[in-house]
Amino acid sequence: MIMQRSTRRGWRRPHRHTGVVFLTSPQTKGRLLLATPPLSDPHFERAVVYVLEHHTDGAIGVIVNRPTEESLDAPLDRWIDLQFPPSSVFEGGPVEVNAMIGLAATKLELSESTELLTPISGIIASADLSADPAIVAAHVESVRVFRGYAGWGAGQLDAEIDEGAWLVLDAEVGDIFSARPDELWRNVLRRQPGRLSWLALAPDDLSLN
Repeated sequence: MIMQRSTRRGWRRPHRHTGVVFLTSPQTKGRLLLATPPLSDPHFERAVVYVLEHHTDGAIGVIVNRPTEESLDAPLDRWIDLQFPPSSVFEGGPVEVNAMIGLAATKLELSESTELLTPISGIIASADLSADPAIVAAHVESVRVFRGYAGWGAGQLDAEIDEGAWLVLDAEVGDIFSARPDELWRNVLRRQPGRLSWLALAPDDLSLN
């Protein structure tokens, strides 16, 4: 992972919403945050965020359903062969947009960090993009690269979850490495039990419902 320290303490204000409300904010590291409709801020509309870290000082994650037209330039173009299609840079979030973050699906679940990889959850790990990808290739199945990330200050994400701004759902490897990221928001909801799956049918413009 190549990432600079953010000087911003958070990048969106909490808002009130009538969706799912958690009385106690759930553990989010290694899970998905799905933005609940309606969400007026274009950074987060129908966003699916994979949470990399969440602790008392704040939280960070990457938006995993926003592919761009950007391809990797030198020296990161060495990673192209390991990229999972669509082989483009993803818009990870509006914080530190010069930071490039690599996530990898490892061949075996890691129990501890190495010089190349830092485990997040299951076989998902962050990859050191400054390393030689030829060495990393022996340990991973695929890699996805994100520009920027989503960040929250201390207690901010917890407050937004409590207000119903985000659904916290279990992640599958196929979510982070989806071949059809544009459909990910609805696809994650479709596999949920009960009435929660109905949200997948919500139109982009709720006034049309």
